Amino acid sequence: MTGFASLRGGAEGLPGWLWEMRSVNGKGLDLRLRLPEGIEGLEPALRARLAARIARGSVSVSLRLSRGAGGEALRVNAAGLAAAVAALAQAEAAAQGTGLQVAPVSPAEILGLRGVLEQGAEAEAPDNAALQASLLADIEPLIDAFDAMRATEGAALASLIGSQIDRVAALAAEARVAADARRDQAASNLRAAMARVMTAEICADPARVAQELALLAVKSDVTEELDRLDAHVVAARTLLAAPGPVGRKFDFLIQEFMREANTLCAKAGNPALTGIGLDLKHVIDQIREQAQNIE
Repeated sequence: MTGFASLRGGAEGLPGWLWEMRSVNGKGLDLRLRLPEGIEGLEPALRARLAARIARGSVSVSLRLSRGAGGEALRVNAAGLAAAVAALAQAEAAAQGTGLQVAPVSPAEILGLRGVLEQGAEAEAPDNAALQASLLADIEPLIDAFDAMRATEGAALASLIGSQIDRVAALAAEARVAADARRDQAASNLRAAMARVMTAEICADPARVAQELALLAVKSDVTEELDRLDAHVVAARTLLAAPGPVGRKFDFLIQEFMREANTLCAKAGNPALTGIGLDLKHVIDQIREQAQNIE
């Protein structure tokens, strides 16, 4: 299921940071982490926490440290300052030698000269253990925000799939009506076929002919397929209402839905029943696409 969350954090004496977490559809759980180097033990701890909360999807988690927020400070480059002051004095002396008046230069202007101020790391590097603990403390809130977004999407998805399952149930009911209407015509066709065989010049055993015709009638019966479709509808509704991850189970159930729809089309022998079977396959395929978003 798709989702996104981000979280900013920081602590005294430590760099600032930004967590970002996003996911797209996937059959299994695929964790992709982009973490700064030098924080030992962060990746395995992060993987363990993510795997405990997320069951499915291609999940990407990135961490960016903002060293300037707390890990770097401005400092005066003594050599650069001396060079800048010397250059200013030389320029002032040259200007006065030609009779030009030079305005006084303020300290702020001197500090603004290139090479005078620079960013440098603080004397002490941040403690790795403290940084890791602070970063991991943000993981649960990050996953909570991520899950909240996915829950909103999941509610809309459940409503959509629920309406599609209702459509499958309605088509299965139409198929029963069409199958009942087909039964009388099928019986008449079988009787006509038997009469043609019995009046043919070839010698046919009436009992054997009746047995074969009865077998054809059984093979064309779709009652079992419709019963199984009804059972699958109940199972699908139960899964939608169940807590926890159900995506894999839904994948298997959709395969069973499609198997019954294919068999129904193969046995139809009737334009109306064939049309219903094709509509069933279309709706089931739509459910299959949406089910890829279910965790």
